[in-house]
Order: sequence, then C-alpha cells, then structure tokens
Amino acid sequence: MSEQGTIARRLAELGITLPPVAAPVAAYVPAVRSGSLVWTSGQLPFVDGAMAQTGKVGVGEGLVDPDRARELARVAALNALAAVAEQAGSLDRVRRVVKLVGFVASDPSFTGQPGVINGASELLGQVFGDAGVHARSAVGVAVLPLDAPVELELVVELG
Repeated sequence: MSEQGTIARRLAELGITLPPVAAPVAAYVPAVRSGSLVWTSGQLPFVDGAMAQTGKVGVGEGLVDPDRARELARVAALNALAAVAEQAGSLDRVRRVVKLVGFVASDPSFTGQPGVINGASELLGQVFGDAGVHARSAVGVAVLPLDAPVELELVVELG
C-alpha cells in the first residue's frame, strides 16, 4: 500500500487532476467494491460530461486516428480511477491494479487494439509504478455505447 498522499502527489507531478466520476448512462453504478476488490463499470472517454470524440478507430478518412484513440483510452482510464477513488476513499488505498479490459470500436481492417489500450496501461504505470502492472485484454468490437471509440473496465485490489 502507498504512503498516505503518495498517489495524490504523483498525480500532481504528472499534471493530472482526477475528473468527477462520470454519471452512468443507464441502470448501473460507476464502480462496486467487493471485499478488497473494486470493479469499475465500463468507462468511456467523457470530458466535462461529454464524449471527447466519437467514431470507429482506424486509418483513413472519417475514422478516429489510432494515436487519438490512445489518448482517449487515457481519458477513460482517468474516469475509471475517479470511480475507484470514490469507492476506496483514496487512490492511496490501491495495493495493485489487477486487470484492465479495453474495448476498441474498430474499423474492420484495424488490428492495433493493443496499441490503443496502451494509453490506459501506460497511465496506470505512471500513477502506480510497479503496482500498476496488470493483466489485460484489448478487444476490437463493432460498436460501443454512444459511439465511443474506446471503453475500459478496471479491477484494483485495495490494501
């Protein structure tokens, strides 16, 4: 477990402010705690309550560029961390990130889902160090809620 305030200081050093917890878009809650685990619902790349960008990820006109999608995965990860913090009381209680599941709304020819989800994985490493190393899935899908390019689920263990 981190020293009290360590994660808050690290976020400040990285120039990151956690957003407010994103409001659910259907009948669910942003995160649930069960024992020492916190499971987030799917987190979208909302910024100030609005989808940061919509569409399918791929290379070509009318598609979300993979580098932009990587940034959006980072935004969704910040939203997931906000949901975790609300359940845990503080991100300093996170002992380790257990699992990240990333969904990428993909053009049929796009196969770079792992690179997109790296935007989230790298953020978790920056914030939590070794405790941010996690198991992961990166899945291409036809469409996501609200035409989001990415959606993430996060599981963390609290100490």
